[in-house]
Amino acid sequence: MEKTIGFIGLGVMGKSMALNLMEKGYRLDVYTRTKEKARELLEKGARWQNTPKEIAENAEIIITMVGYPKDVEGVYFGQDGIFSVAKEGTIVIDMTTSTPTLAKKIYEEGKKKQIFALDAPVSGGDIGAQKGTLSIMVGGDRQTFEDCQSVFSTLGENIVYQGEAGAGQHTKMCNQIAIASNMIGVMEAFIYANKAGLDPDKVLQSISAGAAGSWSMSNLIPRVIKKDYSPGFFIKHFIKDMGIALEEAEKMNLHLPGLELAKTMYDSLAIKGEENNGTQALIKYWNNPS
Repeated sequence: MEKTIGFIGLGVMGKSMALNLMEKGYRLDVYTRTKEKARELLEKGARWQNTPKEIAENAEIIITMVGYPKDVEGVYFGQDGIFSVAKEGTIVIDMTTSTPTLAKKIYEEGKKKQIFALDAPVSGGDIGAQKGTLSIMVGGDRQTFEDCQSVFSTLGENIVYQGEAGAGQHTKMCNQIAIASNMIGVMEAFIYANKAGLDPDKVLQSISAGAAGSWSMSNLIPRVIKKDYSPGFFIKHFIKDMGIALEEAEKMNLHLPGLELAKTMYDSLAIKGEENNGTQALIKYWNNPS
């Protein structure tokens, strides 16, 4: 691969995504706030850069996978941000789950500088990131999307162009809305199974293959059964996503009671110190729902 990819953000998902790109043969420059998180990548040959600005000075394609919209804002528009030095023709791909409004802002700023911007949030959690099987939903110019197919196909399998800038982020909100209510149903099913004295592994075997089946059930309930609450996706990030979805829904005069309930339940867990656990820790809500 001739192009150098700059990768910013090496968290639970970002690190695995970056590793997949390196294994495919891409040259990788990396930056993350905690350098220790980059150690494995650096040992495999990635080059460390000290700021997003240094990433932008060297890379033709820049992928950002950070935590919150404020982090995205800083990475792109800060004093040492991408837009301070990025060259004409650079492609920037924000794969953070962020706001459609910010995605459009990045696109418009890029357009002024002849930089091509895509918003491309993902779904599939740590497992999808590790296996390179993420669902990727993309907004921006179609030609830029087509130009990035080899990169996207390294990271995921279900890759769909959704439309103009911001459409990828709107689609991710649809994804998070569906997951939010589904998580309540999945957890209630296994709380019920426990109260009824059933074997949870057998219940999972029966109902995950039928109409009740879902990604959350198949991938997260096995962790719940083992009392493994380590994050494939942090509660604090899911709360952030639900907040974005509710704000966008309000702009559309749309009431989403299922989403509101899920956010209330997760907020209560965060207050109790569960914000750095995985979303499957929702099962703990029934231990003490007050």
